[in-house]
Amino acid sequence: MRIVFMGTPDFAVPCLKELIERSHEVLAVFTQPDKPKGRGMKLTPPPVKAYAVEKNIPVYQPQSLKKESGTVTPLIREMKPDCIAVVAYGKILPPEILEIPRFGCVNVHGSLLPKYRGAAPIQWTVINGDEYGGVTTMMMAEGMDTGDMLLKKAVRVDENETAAEYYDRLSEVGAKLLGETLEKLEKGEITPEPQDESAATYAPMLTKEMSKIDLSEPAKKVCSMINGLSDWPCAKLSLDGKALKLYRAAVASEDGNLGRPGELIDEKKLTVACGEGSIRILELQAEGSKRMSAEDFLPGRPVKKGSLLI
Repeated sequence: MRIVFMGTPDFAVPCLKELIERSHEVLAVFTQPDKPKGRGMKLTPPPVKAYAVEKNIPVYQPQSLKKESGTVTPLIREMKPDCIAVVAYGKILPPEILEIPRFGCVNVHGSLLPKYRGAAPIQWTVINGDEYGGVTTMMMAEGMDTGDMLLKKAVRVDENETAAEYYDRLSEVGAKLLGETLEKLEKGEITPEPQDESAATYAPMLTKEMSKIDLSEPAKKVCSMINGLSDWPCAKLSLDGKALKLYRAAVASEDGNLGRPGELIDEKKLTVACGEGSIRILELQAEGSKRMSAEDFLPGRPVKKGSLLI
């Protein structure tokens, strides 16, 4: 197929790689503009752009497809793509672009639609403690993730897996599913399936305000929140007046009132009481230090039983 690829973050790179490895003709890549990053605020290209440049694929970075439609739409029409593959692009495709390719615009979404439409489906899968999430390919429509579904792949969330780790795994699953979807579309072997609107749920973008977690909640919910917010915006608490970032936790006990919420009930295993049950902190970062395991953290920073995380 002749394909125009639209994507931005590292999640989309395996999909672009899959298209190239399957010998599709990638005509061009559309991605978000470079953004300032790091302490020096140096302009940095998105991961998809970096990979496309490495593969000598033309790259376009419009600020807005809608506002620049007078330029972008004729450009894509001139390319005559069979399909536009869209993976975490981060911009809305206007109707005049959606109608260009003969096989339509195919999107890779990190959930089992219609569950978790929106910007952060993978993170909310972990935050909500779901046993399974997955990937769906769909035909793009004008609504937010409302298009007809093509193929799905369910993927179990591993025990104590962070959203960042699950995100990486689903990016590889999504790549294979996109390759399979395009192959079946070309052969006429897929019948698009409308989504059940009554079952639709929304997965909004995460915010910095979510970092302050509530330890009065049950242990399982607290644990899912910590793992789901890893690596951004990251759960944040303080211990003895010093800030801590929590990256990974495990449920130690689900039952009983084992102490005040936030109380350290086992200093040797960093076990913390919740509103119900307790959690073990497995990975964290102290103020002015680097991210590390609890085992590496404790020898240099002994903590006292009865101390309170707030």
